[in-house]
Order: sequence, then structure tokens, then C-alpha cells
Amino acid sequence: MHFIYPRQWTKRRASVMKNDHPPFVLALDDASARLSLVGGKGASLARMAAAGLPVPAGFHITTAAYRRFVAEHRLQEQILAAVSAVTPDQPAALEEASKQIGRLFAQRAMPDEIAEAIGLAYAALGGGDLPVAVRSSATAEDLPELSFAGQQETYLNMHGAAMVLDAVQRCWASLWTARAIGYRTLHHIAQEEVSLAVVVQELVPAEAAGILFTANPLTGARDQVMINAAWGLGEAIVGGLVTPDTVVVEKATGAITKQQITEKDVMTVRTPEGTHEEAVPAERRAQAVLSPAQVTELTRIGVQIEDLYGQPMDIEWALHDGRISVVQARPITALPALPEPAAGPQVTRAAEWKLPNPKGLYYRASVIELLPDPLSPLFATLGLPAWSRATAGVMGSVGLAYAFPDEPLITINGYGYYHMSLTPVQTAKMMLDVPRILAVFLPLLRTSEQRWQKARSRYAAVVNYWQTRDLATTSAAGLLGGACAITDEAAQYYLSVQGGILPGAYMSEALFALVYNRFLKRRDAPSALTFVLGFDSAPIQAEKSLYDLAQWVRGQPELADALRRMSRDEFAAAYQTPQVTGVDEAVWSQFRQRFADHLARFGHAIYDLDFAKAVPADDPSSLLETLKFFLSGDAPNPYARQEKAAAAREQATQSMLARLRGPRLALFRRLVEWAQRFAPLREDALADAGLGWPVLRRMLREIGQRLVAAHGIATADDIFWLTLDEVQAAAHALDNTQNVQNAQPVGDYHTAIAERRAAWERERKVTPPAALPLKSGYRF
Repeated sequence: MHFIYPRQWTKRRASVMKNDHPPFVLALDDASARLSLVGGKGASLARMAAAGLPVPAGFHITTAAYRRFVAEHRLQEQILAAVSAVTPDQPAALEEASKQIGRLFAQRAMPDEIAEAIGLAYAALGGGDLPVAVRSSATAEDLPELSFAGQQETYLNMHGAAMVLDAVQRCWASLWTARAIGYRTLHHIAQEEVSLAVVVQELVPAEAAGILFTANPLTGARDQVMINAAWGLGEAIVGGLVTPDTVVVEKATGAITKQQITEKDVMTVRTPEGTHEEAVPAERRAQAVLSPAQVTELTRIGVQIEDLYGQPMDIEWALHDGRISVVQARPITALPALPEPAAGPQVTRAAEWKLPNPKGLYYRASVIELLPDPLSPLFATLGLPAWSRATAGVMGSVGLAYAFPDEPLITINGYGYYHMSLTPVQTAKMMLDVPRILAVFLPLLRTSEQRWQKARSRYAAVVNYWQTRDLATTSAAGLLGGACAITDEAAQYYLSVQGGILPGAYMSEALFALVYNRFLKRRDAPSALTFVLGFDSAPIQAEKSLYDLAQWVRGQPELADALRRMSRDEFAAAYQTPQVTGVDEAVWSQFRQRFADHLARFGHAIYDLDFAKAVPADDPSSLLETLKFFLSGDAPNPYARQEKAAAAREQATQSMLARLRGPRLALFRRLVEWAQRFAPLREDALADAGLGWPVLRRMLREIGQRLVAAHGIATADDIFWLTLDEVQAAAHALDNTQNVQNAQPVGDYHTAIAERRAAWERERKVTPPAALPLKSGYRF
């Protein structure tokens, strides 16, 4: 997905650049892509590209190129003279200064060495008439404390080296628009210190695009994601030409809490000259832009970006061929204020992220990405240790036990973190160990599917055992022991996936895309992603199952009307009853059975690994908005979407098999089969991570109900706010029937739970750093 320099360009660039100059061009994910060299937008894209986020391929044209252009044509003195006398309250004078500076840039030629460097980079990206987006990236933009959005120019659908060079020069001139000059003057930003970089990226031929906010910009709620979406390129939204669809999603559960589908009349599309606006076809104007699965994927990416930056983000995205690309991300600079937190210790200052081991490295990645919120006390003391044990076992099996402490997963300020402690000697040992580690790891990839299936069988066996038990007659200690056994198997299952299926999928897709894009792809050929889409994996099966349920409901008008009118709370209550007003009792009974069948197959889907969070199996209301979306008739048919993707995959594969010959055919066949083998396995494997959570939650809530009867806690769900030691003690007391018969408290946890809930709410308002210590410079 990301741009990689060809070896010959790297050598050529070295001969073009002077040794005492910063480079004019950098790869998109280059480690030296700092703010002063590539600007705010460029630095943000570089950071996301380096983190493996879905950023379109491209390269930076650095501020060194801008400064060389200005110096060679001796423009700086004339620029500063033009802006020296203007003030922000003089729009006519600002416009005149801007036009004067614009003419200076337009009348000068691009220096040969800069043109050559850009030309080489563009050619390496694809060259020819490859359409690209050329985006300005100023050194004073996209900063948390200021909002520079929209002050410099972006040019879409530039194709051919001449158009790209012209767009670069126009981007440089846009540093001096009237709005930019006035804004910098108003905020006392020295005009002589600003500079401009440019980002050139492959243009995503978006069927849809929009903006994602990782905090609700209307209410300030940090636990919600808001998504705007419209047809075509994103310029129609940014320019205010269309009112987009709006979707609000709960971060913790992934549930859609609000969805507004608008009449979208205009969309931005590509033309040979660039872009223009045209009418949206009538049949698509009132159609929802995003499917529930795409909303879920966007939310996941948004949370990942927020975790990377450690603050709420404003993210521009595009959708093409079923794949989401991130084209820009910047901090949200103006959110409504949150209510003042309750009195008590706060965890908002950097100094309060105290490390258990000051020399250790702590980071939020891998399975921790499935724990976006502070952990419940029970998961922190039961779930996290299980993952620590499983992780330590895997690390030991590949000879890396020395890189992790005994508890590799811990909590800091309520949040989960991986802990790695490497002394210089251990670091050197790890580097020397790479050949041995690879010799152990590569065979594991070959057996990853078999190991995953065995792990799933063990996991399912434990789950099935407890699903068939009568929980009401099982002792509290037995229930807790079963919960621990399920958690241990869940952790072992996830580590089997993490140690085989996931790296196999990522490596196979990355290697296939690299070889295909560089050596096999023709200009008009489909993207590499086409070859790994359209499989009947578990997530699409779940979507089709709910779609089928909605189609059946649409044939029952009274039931459909009742469901459309219900709120989430009303549905949750109604689902537990045998009859609903206005709906035939037999129809309602059939609906409940059909919904139960769906939940039995797919109700273990998790968005948050913390088992304190409900899953659809025990909170069916979380699926109500998706069901309503399918009932509306605006939702795309998931069957048709999958069939289209599968047909495109098969056509692309067969076309390549027919065209290639000899070693290239053998290489393509091997790589595409590898990638196509792992693509659906990854989705299926991750879909079962929460396989045991429905029965696990019933078991723990059964203990909770007994504690309620014994006056130890207020509700069954309060069990999740106790520690494992406390639940063990309570279970022991509960199994002493004398306590229960006499209704004697087994321990009064009401106050402790209230304090823990309040602390959790305070912790949840803080964005945990992606890596600690904060000044370590590490990124994951």
C-alpha cells in the first residue's frame, strides 16, 4: 500500500542532491519526514504510513524544494515586502498582496534539479498518466493549537509529469493566499519563517468519501465516532456542496446509535482536466453511502489513528473497490467542553503516566487495540493475566522470553499496555537472534491454519461444555472456575491466531501487492486488493444473516412498523416478552426465534475484548439500528456486493493466469494463492475471538445474581467491577448455603464499586499514549 523507492531512484537521487542539502523528495513513510521538512499534513501521513495504516502510496516534496525555488528566483524579499503592510482587517489589501505573490510564482520556471527529482519520484510511483492528488503541506498547519484547514490548495486528478509540476508550483503559491496571510498575521506567526511542502499520492478513484471524527464534534462526547459520507470524491463535502449522510457510533460497542440518510444531489468526479461536480444518479441520491460493515471498519481505523496520536482526530477517508483509504488526519482543534469531572484523582497530565519500570517500554498494540477503554477490574485481574500467560508461552516457544517480563500485559492508569524490557545486552542478543527466530517462525506460518483449527476446537469444546451445563445449579466456585477456563482458552486461541494467521495474512498480501504492482500490473489492470476480496468470510456471513432477517421482517408490515418505532431500550425490553402490542403473537414468536438463530451463530462478535462489555448474544438491542438500516431499503445488498467482488477477483485472477508465462506465471500463481488462502482465514479467525464470551458473561452474571440476593452488590453486572480475588472470596462465601439462606451479606462491595465506576469514567476521558515513556519516540 505504501510507496517504496526503487533502488535505481535512490542512487540517482543521491547524485542529484547535494550532500549538504536536505533532499527535495522523500518516500512517504521516511523516518526523517519531520514537520519542518514535510509540513503538518506530510508529517501526519508519514506517521500513519509508518504505522501501517491504509494510506495511498506517494512521496513528499520537501520544504527544501520550496526554499530552493524561492532562493533561486530571489523571491523572499519581494514576498515579505508584499505582506509587510497588510493587517487581517484589510481584505482588499490581503487579496492584492496574494495576487502579487501568485504572479511571482507563476512567472518563474521550476529549477531543473527539482523538476528532475520530482519526475523520478513520479515515474517510480507509476509515471505515465497515473492520476495523483497533489496536496499542500505547510509547516504551520495541522497543529493541535491552531486550525489551518483549507488555507492551502489541493489539486486532484493530476496526471502526467507536466501537470504534476504545475500543480506543485500552484501549491507553493497557495502558501500566500489572502486567507493564509491574514490568519498568520492574526496569530503572530512570522511570515518569513513559514514554508511549504507538497504531498503527491496516488489518487483514490473514490466511489464514496467523507470525514470521520473520533469524538462527536457536536456534543464533545469522546466515546462516540461521527462519520460523514457522500458519493464521489470528498471535495463535495469539504466544499459544502452536499449534505452528507451522518452516522454516530459508540466506540466501546461499535453500535450505531444514530444514522441520518440525506438526499445527496451533487458529487465530485474525475475528468481529464481534473475534477468537476455532477448530479448524483437519481437511484443513489437517497441511498445510504456506507454499509454497516464499512461503518465498523471506518470506526476501527479511526480509533487506531486516535490511539496513534493520543488525541481526538479529524480524518478524511475515501472508499474504492471495497477498501478504505485515509487521505488526511489532523487533530480536532475545537470540541465542546466536557462537564467538569467529579472530585478525585485525575490522570490527565503526562507526569501522572508513572511507569512500573522506568526503564521499560510500554505500548498499545496488537490485542490491546481490542481494549480501547480502561479495563474493568475483573478483566484486569482475570482476563489480562490469561493473555499474559499465553503471550509468555508463545514468546518462550520462539526463544524470546528474555524480551518480556513475567507479566507482559499490565495496566497503567486503567488502560492495558504491553510491557517490554530490553537492556542493551538483550537488544544486541535479539539482533543476533534474528536468523534463529526466523528459522523457528517461518515453519509456524506453514502450519498456522492447522494450529488455528486445533486451538479453535479446544476453545469450542470448553465453551460447549459450559453451554450445556445447568448454571443455576452449579456452585459459584464452579462457575468461576469455568469462567477462568474459558478465558484461558480464549487467550490461547487468540495467540494461535496472532502467531500464525495474522502475520501470514499481512505478509502474503503485502508481498503479493509489492510484486504485482512493481512487476506484473498493467496500467488498466485492477488493484492488488481485487485479488483478495469477495470471500464468504464470517463477517459477511453475519451481515447476510441479518439482511435475510430484515427481508423476512419487511414481509410482515405490522412487525416492521413496530421495530422501526422502537428505541434501543424499548427493543431490549420487548425482546424478552412473548407478545408485543400491535404485532401478531405468532409473528413475534417467529421473529424472536429467527433472531435467536442469528445470535446463536454470530452473537459472539466483539468490538471490545473486555468481557464486561455486552455482546449481541446478551444485548440484541445493539443490532437494532443495523436491522432498521436493512429494513429501510437503503442498504446495499450484501449478497450482491460479495458476488460482485468475488466475480471481480475471479476475473482478475484468470486474466493474469492467461496472460503470464514462465517464471512470472509461477511467481504470480504462488503469491496469489498464498494471499487468497489467508485473506478469509484472517476474518474467520478474528471473528471467533469472543466465541466464549456469551456463556462466560452468563456464568459471571449468575454469580452476580447470587451476590445481589446476598446483598453484596446492587446489580448482576456489578460483578465485573470486582477483582478476581474478591469474586473468589465471594464465591466461597456464597457456596456456604447458610449465608444465602439467612440473607447475610458476603461482603459489602457497594461503596468500592461506586468508587471504581467513578474512577473508570474519569480514566475514560483521557486518551492513553500509544507508547510510554512519552518521550521515548517509539511508535507502534
